Formats: sequence, structure tokens, C-alpha cells
Amino acid sequence: MIENISKFLIELGSGFAFVGKQVEISVGNQSYFIDLLFYHIKLKRYVVIELKTGHFEPEFAGKLNFYVTAVDKQLRDENDNATVGMIICKDKNEIVAEYSLTDLHKPLGISSYELKKILPENLKSHLPSIEEVENELKKLQQ
Repeated sequence: MIENISKFLIELGSGFAFVGKQVEISVGNQSYFIDLLFYHIKLKRYVVIELKTGHFEPEFAGKLNFYVTAVDKQLRDENDNATVGMIICKDKNEIVAEYSLTDLHKPLGISSYELKKILPENLKSHLPSIEEVENELKKLQQ
């Protein structure tokens, strides 16, 4: 397992530190579990990744937004930049994905289409594309 995680981190690029999988975060006396949590050392920010095996649903954006806010409020300190969130799902309807992210003001991405459209330019060069993350996750599942 450690070998697979190490390989995955190397593929993501320099600067990524694996924080954990199924990371528990408590909000309002309830526990929630973030699929994957990373910290990017160069960007000084957490990266929340939610994995979905099916088609993208609009409620996924709300859940990711919730997790990004929870990480910002509970884990991020004054030296960290705002958390980034990514949803990796089987596929998506581009219009549904666009509507789901409209008016959300956090850097969130849904597959490569939305990630490239809404992440600021200064983050794109430091974060892997959704395709790169998906390919590495597929390799880990084999």
C-alpha cells in the first residue's frame, strides 16, 4: 500500500504530501469522511479529492464545497492558502457541471473540463490534470 501511495504521489508531481484517505472531519457533532486529502507544499494549500464511481450529480459540488470549507476552517492556518477541491467521477454532462459550479467561489474542479476553466492560472501548473489523477487511481485499483 505504501509503495502504491508513493508512486501515486510521484505521478502527481513535486510538492504533494499525502495527508490521508477517508479523513474524518467533524462538523456539528457529525462525522464526515474526505476520500483523499493532500497538502501541496509549494502552493501551501490543502487539496481535497472526492472520488465518485458514477456519473456526476449536482449535489457532489455542494458536498465538495462543504469539505473544502471544513478543511479551511478546521485544518488551514494563517500561513496556508485557500483549499482546492477536485471531484473525479466516471463522466459528466458539461452543462450540469457548469451550472453546479456557477456562483461557487472556491477553486473546485469536476474532471478536466471544469478544472481548467475555473482554477486560477497560477495553480494549474502545480496541480495535475484530472486525467492524470484518474489514470493513476485506475492503476492503483488494478
